[in-house]
Amino acid sequence: MISIAGLSMRLSSGGRPVNVLSDISLEVAARQFLAIAGPSGSGKSTLLGLIAGLDRPTAGRITVGGVEVTRLGEDALARFRLNTIGYIFQSFHLIPTLTALENVAVPLELAGERDALRRARELLAEVGLAERAHHYPVQLSGGEQQRVAVARAVSRRPPVLLADEPTGNLDSATGKQIIDLLLALNRNLGSTLILVTHDAALAAHADRLVLLRDGRIVGDEPVNGVTP
Repeated sequence: MISIAGLSMRLSSGGRPVNVLSDISLEVAARQFLAIAGPSGSGKSTLLGLIAGLDRPTAGRITVGGVEVTRLGEDALARFRLNTIGYIFQSFHLIPTLTALENVAVPLELAGERDALRRARELLAEVGLAERAHHYPVQLSGGEQQRVAVARAVSRRPPVLLADEPTGNLDSATGKQIIDLLLALNRNLGSTLILVTHDAALAAHADRLVLLRDGRIVGDEPVNGVTP
């Protein structure tokens, strides 16, 4: 499903090159739940962004579902993200001037779906927010905002779901609700789920755990008896 070969990312900091990722190679099977862990600055979020085509690597290749993401132009990348990737950010990234319903409907409307609002209402009901549909992000709790973000991310039933510290800004009880929701969606949608986390308890739910340190893979192990 996802193939990463020789991936490197080098940035400039204070006029000096910094290797954020170095020679990452990774294969992720369809429907697998992969957790990526490691200390701050290890390159976890950078790797996730590269898979989504949000950034371009310095070297290497990423293929998702047979599409070589690293060779796509900007227009093709936008279509790829719309049709293939559901992305959940730690800080929610909801549009503040739109209601919960409108936020969820955005990717559906961009894809030209006629019943975007009806589908958005169904999704909000699935995440337990039917009664909050017409509230703006500022009127929602952190957990509610993240549930809206999850509903938006899965609105087009993406084959790949990427989550960057989705519980990082939430208390433990609310975070557990979000994880239970993501696990249910992973099972029901059959999406490949890649989740970046610092939380060992959260990583324990995965099929497989990849550990990063200083931009390199230092561990790759099954978690629940699933072979990497």
